[in-house]
Amino acid sequence: MNIAIAGMGRMGANMARRLIAKGIKPVVWNREPKVLERMEADGAITAKTLTELVSKLQGPRIVWMMIPAGAPTETLFTSLLSLLQKGDIIVDGGNSNWNDGVRRAKKAAENGIAFMDAGVSGGIWGLQNGYCIMTGGEKSVFEKVEPFIKALCQEGGYMHCGAAGAGHFTKMVHNGIEYAMMEAYGEGFELLKASPFGEMDMSRVASMWNHGSVVRSWLLELAQDAFDKDPKLEKLEGVVADSGEGRWTVEEAVKLGVPLPGIAGALFKRFSSQDKNNYGDRLSAALRNEFGGHAVEKKE
Repeated sequence: MNIAIAGMGRMGANMARRLIAKGIKPVVWNREPKVLERMEADGAITAKTLTELVSKLQGPRIVWMMIPAGAPTETLFTSLLSLLQKGDIIVDGGNSNWNDGVRRAKKAAENGIAFMDAGVSGGIWGLQNGYCIMTGGEKSVFEKVEPFIKALCQEGGYMHCGAAGAGHFTKMVHNGIEYAMMEAYGEGFELLKASPFGEMDMSRVASMWNHGSVVRSWLLELAQDAFDKDPKLEKLEGVVADSGEGRWTVEEAVKLGVPLPGIAGALFKRFSSQDKNNYGDRLSAALRNEFGGHAVEKKE
């Protein structure tokens, strides 16, 4: 089987480049065609239209959607259903709601097409370090896509989580945990900054904690990187966007009666960050920019 990646944003383009580095040459498509020249120079096979993308793949085909969740993904999914053939596979690798994965799997099956949802973590560092991918769908479908997933991921960094929707549900919970971890770091460093010892080197604190401490993590390494670039975090606003997964996590917790005070609090703090600019929010904003290349609001 061969594979195409539809969507050459921050994640999709780097995933294609990682496959190329592993000896796999994907077909790539993007809504904005200008990026295709760069991808072709990097070794990808490019397609200017979805019809061309499908024609450049030999069946059974795998088309991995890597575009924003919601209407863009739904439009692409519907278009692919009309172009692909029985036995082909569609993978939704965006941050879609898990319920959409369940619905799309049923819709694809009606057309004789297989579907898999894939939650992808690793941000802009996935190209270098490898991704972590959580998948949902039929086990037989996962096994067909697994060679490509293995090439994309760190060793041990992928899993078939269950039926359709399981991959995006797991990624949703992953992102909810991420919200709470980032908030905890933001609050802790804000307390240090407000203390009588607030002039200490926060980069060195982060580095120290990453050597043997129980709070060591990759996020804390990224905090150190952020402090190295902007020691007082003065170059950006403390506005921390929520991209949906945190809300969905809390909504599911309410439905299931599962208490998530830490994650819920972190979500509400992101809401409050829209109206104020404190030190902890600036660190959370800096962390989102460090691990995912997410847009931040910088000061003039």
